Amino acid sequence: MKWEKLLTAGRFDPKNIKQQPENQFRSEPERDYDRIIFSAPFRNLQDKTQVFPLPDHDFVHTRLTHSLEVSSVGRTLGKTAGEFLLNKYPHLKDSTISAADIGAIVAAAALTHDIGNPPFGHAGETAISDFFKFHPYGQVWQRHVTAEQWADLCNFEGNAQGFRMLVAKNNGLKLSYATLAAFTKYPRPAHIFEKERKRRSQKKFGYYSDQAEDYRHLGEILGIEKAENGCYLRHPLAFLVEAADDICYSIIDLEDGCTLGLVTLEQTIELLASILKERFDAGKLETYQTQTQKLAILRAMAINQLIQETVLAFEENEEAMLKGEFDQALTEIIPSAQALEIISDLSVKKIYRSKPVLEKEAAGFQVLEGLLEVFSKALNHKFYQTDLYSGQDKSILRLLPEDFPLDGWETNVNPYPMLRVLMDFISGMTDKYALNLYRRVKGIALPGA
Repeated sequence: MKWEKLLTAGRFDPKNIKQQPENQFRSEPERDYDRIIFSAPFRNLQDKTQVFPLPDHDFVHTRLTHSLEVSSVGRTLGKTAGEFLLNKYPHLKDSTISAADIGAIVAAAALTHDIGNPPFGHAGETAISDFFKFHPYGQVWQRHVTAEQWADLCNFEGNAQGFRMLVAKNNGLKLSYATLAAFTKYPRPAHIFEKERKRRSQKKFGYYSDQAEDYRHLGEILGIEKAENGCYLRHPLAFLVEAADDICYSIIDLEDGCTLGLVTLEQTIELLASILKERFDAGKLETYQTQTQKLAILRAMAINQLIQETVLAFEENEEAMLKGEFDQALTEIIPSAQALEIISDLSVKKIYRSKPVLEKEAAGFQVLEGLLEVFSKALNHKFYQTDLYSGQDKSILRLLPEDFPLDGWETNVNPYPMLRVLMDFISGMTDKYALNLYRRVKGIALPGA
């Protein structure tokens, strides 16, 4: 792969071959960033769980604050890496690309990294997947779709959902090619013959079967090559987006856990000090009076240290990325990798398996399964088991969005596109909206009650 091709200008808009003229006030990545900030899916992240249930405490992170922080770290990573690339490949300057532009690409991609996540965090992904795997009104669709489509339905993936949202023909954000590729950490479909387990980019999947042509188009424009098993290689900037996410959730989740009393201040200081090493000054830390102040300074210093280490790792492996020979998480090969692993292990035990988090996950399973059940059941009765189509089903279907495709799904028509739109509707809900709608369709609460 070649950087001049990987940074090709232009926007992902297959319906508009003739691109809009260049904006003299904002670069393409800056326009990407603005489009994302003002979009409804991004705004909805303010009411979606990061790790902890949305609490009364305003200091615990939501998906929105997490995404903003990941974007901030991503911008620094991208800009610093951009300076390295422009020095190493002076001919890139001929395309008017700047280090700030590369930083803006990573920042914009990082801003969208969780945009496809459903309500209730990662438990929401599992709940949607399990509905099709195990629920009778989920399993009923298997006979009507292809094997590739069934793999999509049984493996809901926030990354693939995000790609779907960004390239949607009617409501997509039409981001620049480079930003969209940097967003795609897992450039493969759900259904493949055999994934290469050593490749980080194949750990999950990044697009659904009906977006395969969209990614093929993107890969062709940017010159993104394929691995031996037919999956695509990562765009090198996707490694920086992933690293920004890894850095933030490792450090910020630990900070939130300490703030909520799940991890002691002493443990937190010790863990962050292991990243700072000789830069840690216990005496200076004691000059800060409150726990919040101590956590803030340690968090800032730890993130700065991790950014420096990550950029060096990127520089050392950049050529191998272009050849497809490097495919690991950058945070797994930096000097602080062991410290991050210890933080991760403690977070699993003390934070991710804490009672508030487990209660939130349990509620998420009930809510999402309940919503999928009532809508899937009504759709199945309307188009397949028509003798069971009831007045209740009719009322349920009236709750679907106005633009929901309710025509043309006879028994001989593949219902996959309709089911995808249903999952768009459910996964796009905020935590509170999903909970309130569940209560109403189940008769637990009435409108206005």
